[in-house]
Amino acid sequence: MPTSPSSSAQAAREAVAARLRELMLDAGIDGKRLSARCGWNPAKTSRVLTAKAAPSESDIRLWCAACNADDQAADLIATSRAVESMYQEWRRLQRNGMRKFQEQVYALNEKASRQRVYVSNVVPGFFQTPAYATALMRSITRFQGTPDDVAEAVTARIARSRFLYEGGHRFAVVIEEGVLRHRFGTAEEMAGQLRHLLTVMPLASVSLGVIPSGAERTVWPLKAFYLFDDEHVVVETLTAEINVHQPRELADYARAFAELSKMAVYGDQARTLITAAIDALR
Repeated sequence: MPTSPSSSAQAAREAVAARLRELMLDAGIDGKRLSARCGWNPAKTSRVLTAKAAPSESDIRLWCAACNADDQAADLIATSRAVESMYQEWRRLQRNGMRKFQEQVYALNEKASRQRVYVSNVVPGFFQTPAYATALMRSITRFQGTPDDVAEAVTARIARSRFLYEGGHRFAVVIEEGVLRHRFGTAEEMAGQLRHLLTVMPLASVSLGVIPSGAERTVWPLKAFYLFDDEHVVVETLTAEINVHQPRELADYARAFAELSKMAVYGDQARTLITAAIDALR
């Protein structure tokens, strides 16, 4: 099972550091001499080699030049860019507001033919109503202190719901029962969101399972994750979005989703849990 969702990003940073170390050793120089050739303090070299600091593109070029390995620079830069895209802080992603990021997620939804989604906190974006999305995104904006473009961001988020009805997309979703009880907006707005779940459940493109709060656990509650085909997993933490592409970890998330799916109830049993949550709001 996946442990820390940032583990793959750190492991990838360490892999880049290992490649840089190999270049240095192949060139027959130590960290002190490399630092002198690059024109920086040896402490910087140490931080890069221990993966405590990510090298910039110019750092990589200087490093390769110092090791007489200029032909390695382009590949290392591309690898480093991929590593840094794995772990992206929400405040940086949404520093100019949430709309642009929602448009990027739209592109991910559009491309993927099959999505497997597990959430333990909130209703997935493609199932959200405008009122629910507005209340949720306002709370996120307040917490992060980022620019308020909630109205535009909600429009961009709700646009993703079109893929439930067109393009041959498939959505297998498992939610914890608590998601039905975590209220965003007024009681009536939350009830509207829950009624919307009942509306989308019969769609041919949708499989919606709910894990009852009293179910015996075979997998512990996890952070929300979105598996796009078998190529890409997005994991959502409090502070960052984690992008996972490593085949071994993709397989772990697929296995976790399969196990979580076994704990969920579907059809009439799921509808009963949703209806009970609606009744609790009255």
